[in-house]
This record gives sequence, structure tokens and C-alpha cells, in this order.
Amino acid sequence: MTVSPTKPINRSKIRPEIQTLQSDLVQWRRGFHQQPELAFREKLTSEFVIRQLQAWGIPHQTAIAETGVVAIIEGGTPGKVLAIRADMDALPVQEENNVPYRSQHDGIMHACGHDGHTAIALGTAYYLWQHRQEITGTVKIIFQPAEEGPGGAKPMIEAGVLKNPDVDAIIGLHLWNNLPLGTIGVKDGALMAAVELFQCQIQGKGGHGAMPHQTIDAVVLSAQIVNALQTIVARNIDPTDAAVVTVGELKAGSAMNVIADNAYLSGTVRYFNPALEGAIKKRVEAIIAGICESHGGSYDLKYWRMYPPVINDSRITDLVRSVANTVVETPTGVVPECQTMGSEDMAFFLEEVPGCYFFLGAANTELGLNYPHHHPRFDFDETALGMGVEMFARCVEQFS
Repeated sequence: MTVSPTKPINRSKIRPEIQTLQSDLVQWRRGFHQQPELAFREKLTSEFVIRQLQAWGIPHQTAIAETGVVAIIEGGTPGKVLAIRADMDALPVQEENNVPYRSQHDGIMHACGHDGHTAIALGTAYYLWQHRQEITGTVKIIFQPAEEGPGGAKPMIEAGVLKNPDVDAIIGLHLWNNLPLGTIGVKDGALMAAVELFQCQIQGKGGHGAMPHQTIDAVVLSAQIVNALQTIVARNIDPTDAAVVTVGELKAGSAMNVIADNAYLSGTVRYFNPALEGAIKKRVEAIIAGICESHGGSYDLKYWRMYPPVINDSRITDLVRSVANTVVETPTGVVPECQTMGSEDMAFFLEEVPGCYFFLGAANTELGLNYPHHHPRFDFDETALGMGVEMFARCVEQFS
């Protein structure tokens, strides 16, 4: 892969042909928004994508990892293969926005921008197909199910989505309400964190609240465990590494004068450094086991890794940053060191081939379009849709 800084690029933010796609991008996005679907159930979304690809005559593969679709666009000149990835699934969130395109599926909402990702990928497919003779190499556009969990990237990889033709590099974007409209957040190395999850059942011995000497108090055990888990990052992780251990759920007890027989807690672990895989799990179990043993209680711990960290390749990141510098025209521009403890199964693609995942700012505070991701009032400035297509188109043009 090489970057061609001398290639003339129009510094206009969005080229006219992509500007003319804007109304379609908005229409597609709002259609997806009205009919959100959960992981591996993206049937309506997938069917719409397939109908559009068929109407345009774009070669494609379907039913990959249940609902996944891959469009394949061969350029006029042979060359390397660049993949573009977009996720399609929604969240189990009840929408609170009062907009014409409000979710029509009760309890399900596109609260993270995946409707926009799918629309951007679809617009990119259309634009590139119209200009395929000008493209060097091949572009594979991956419409992926189930990013929010349990994860659709790995099943797609196992189904051969990166093969035939073999992908040389991959890029993807996430609309991002933590950045103002048009700002590009891109970083070499770790961009997003690994995510690990745990559930733990604490078993004590219940009894009367006035007779604690006859019991093993599951509330006391769980309270000590929650406090002790916070020492993992403070005392077991190199201060130059970032990590998080969060207990998000704690349930115990049934009455004011009853000492709880058992307790349940669950939480998440996040980190950037791949070398920490397994290390935090070991400390979590050691702490829980030690505290339970010291009080005479027992435990049942379930701990699993969900996604690895999102690690961007330096060369492909340089390409994306170079392109971003020709597209953004906001005062803040490119944010080179954007990073979050959020996670993404784009990480599995990046473990297989070099690539870059980046953020496209979509927040507009003046319009009230700045609610955080996964919020029931999440929405974004749809101007970002055309910018996403522009970013992808220029990355394709500059990749070789």
C-alpha cells in the first residue's frame, strides 16, 4: 500500500456526484432507522441492501453468517483488494425521539448509528460501481450483522468473507457523537478497547439480621469483592496502560432483617494492550476466591472474552489520515489521537488483515443531535452520510 500525496485532490468537502446522493442516503438511513433489527435478525435490512445491489447490477454474495452481504466491485485495472466494512444491527432500546422516522419496532432502536453505516456503505457501493473503470484493484463492501453482540465479524471471517479474492487491507468508520460534525478521529495502534465480561454467583449462608454469627453474609462478601476488584487497575496494571474493571450489576437480599444467603454480580473489563489478555481474568478470580474463602463462602464465576482491542495498522492509518486532511473543513479537523474504551468486533477483521477503523464526527449541538451512543434519544446530523461516502471513495482512489 502506498499513499500518493502528489495526486491532485479537490479540496471541496464532498464532490458533486456524491452530493447528489445525499437525499438517497438520508432516505435509506431513515428507512433502516424505522425498521431496526437485532443481531442476526437483520432480515429486512439485508433484503433492502440486496435489492439495491441487484437493481444496480453489482455482484454480491448473500446469507453470510445468517444475514451478511458482500458486494464485490472489480476495477478497470487489476490491483490489490480493499475491503470496506459496515455493521447493520440495532439495540434493544426503546426510542424516545419524536421524529417522522422513529423506530416502528417496539423496544428496538438504532441507537448507535449503524443505520447510517449501512447507508454510507450502500452509497459507496453505488458510487464506486458507477466509476469502476477508474478504480485500480477490487473493493469488497461487507455488510455485517451483529456487531452489538454476540458478534458477526468472526462468523463472517470463518465463512470466508476475506477470501476469494483475498483482502489486502480493510477500512471502516463509526459515526461518532463524541465529535462535532465532520471531524475525523483516527489513531495508529489501539483505537478501541478489548472487552471481557463476567458473571459471579456468591453463595453464603442466610439467617436472621440480629444473629450474624450464625450466617455467612453474601452482602458483605459481595461488597468486599466490588471494592477489591477496583485495586486491579490501581495496583496490578502498569500505570502507562489504560484499563477498566466495572461491576455494573449487584443483586442481593430480600428483606431488611434477613442476612442474604446469596448475591449476584456482573461486570465488564476493558483494556488496550493485547498483552493483558488473561491477566485481569486471573486477578478477578483470585480476589473473589480469596474473599469467599476468608468468610467461608463459595462462588461460581463465569468469565469470557468478547472482542479483542481494535488495533489500527500504521500504513493504512496514514492513508486514512491523509485522505481525511483533504475532506474535513471544520475548525477542529482531524483528531489524530482519538481513543475510547468502547469496543468493536471490527477488531477481528484487523487481526486478520491490516486496516484502519476511524470515527466520523456526527454531532450537531445546535440541532440537539448530540445525545451519546446507546441513549434512547440518540440521533446524528445526516450531513455526515455524504462525508462518509466521500471518505471511503477517496480511500479507494488512494489505495494501491
